[in-house]
Amino acid sequence: MIDISLPQFEFPVLESGWVWLAGAGPGDPGLLSLHALNGLQQADVIVYDALVDERILQLAGNETEIIYAGKRGGKPSPKQSSISIKLVELAKSGKRVLRLKGGDPFVFGRGGEEALALVEARVPFRIIPGITAGVGGLAYAGIPATHRGVNQAVTFLTGHDQNGVAPDQLDWDALAKGSPVIVMYMAMKHISLITEKLMNGGRSAAEPVAVICNATQQHQQVLDTTLGSCADDIAKSGLKPPAIVVVGDVVNLREQLNWIEPALARTSQKEEEPAL
Repeated sequence: MIDISLPQFEFPVLESGWVWLAGAGPGDPGLLSLHALNGLQQADVIVYDALVDERILQLAGNETEIIYAGKRGGKPSPKQSSISIKLVELAKSGKRVLRLKGGDPFVFGRGGEEALALVEARVPFRIIPGITAGVGGLAYAGIPATHRGVNQAVTFLTGHDQNGVAPDQLDWDALAKGSPVIVMYMAMKHISLITEKLMNGGRSAAEPVAVICNATQQHQQVLDTTLGSCADDIAKSGLKPPAIVVVGDVVNLREQLNWIEPALARTSQKEEEPAL
């Protein structure tokens, strides 16, 4: 167990019958917050999502029950209502429950739905934010979400709605004209339709785009492309979700700010060096 005691700081206690809804961050275990780590080490039960790194779960106590509740597109997954009911049942039985979600629970993580279910069942809870992939994944690709002189606004959107289709309630023309940088979650499935809508709204086909797969992981992959070529390039690349797609001139900064690939190269070189 990791000692996370800090001078002059008292960590909260996860009490029996409580649920902590915590973000695990975008993948790299080092991006986990201290509050989330504290919850991992106190919980009787951890209910975790598909995008939570297995190394994070290894930080839990030896006696902790681990329950998988991952939801992946195109694969058999538990219903959201079933997950919420499970959280309530565990808490009502007196368990100390940590609900661990990839990224941030309140950014396309359906954490709000689970929190409302807890409210309705009168189960006390705590929200622990996490680094969302739309920020952390960009940073690990060397792309700032905002940069002075480039953009004063950024829009986060999901590439499909609750029915798995491209969201038609979005005003794509307004997004195309009004947001200099667009960061899209879960957009690969409908990327051809999305890029068409953005170009029809006035975005240039030459606008830079980056597709970040397995964000912040050692096997992270980044595809540099353009809005007009994006769909074809993704198809040719063989890249698979989960992925973040970012559209805008901040992508051009990646050429200078790509810090992760040199860092990984140095790590690999050290591992290959013979011991003296």
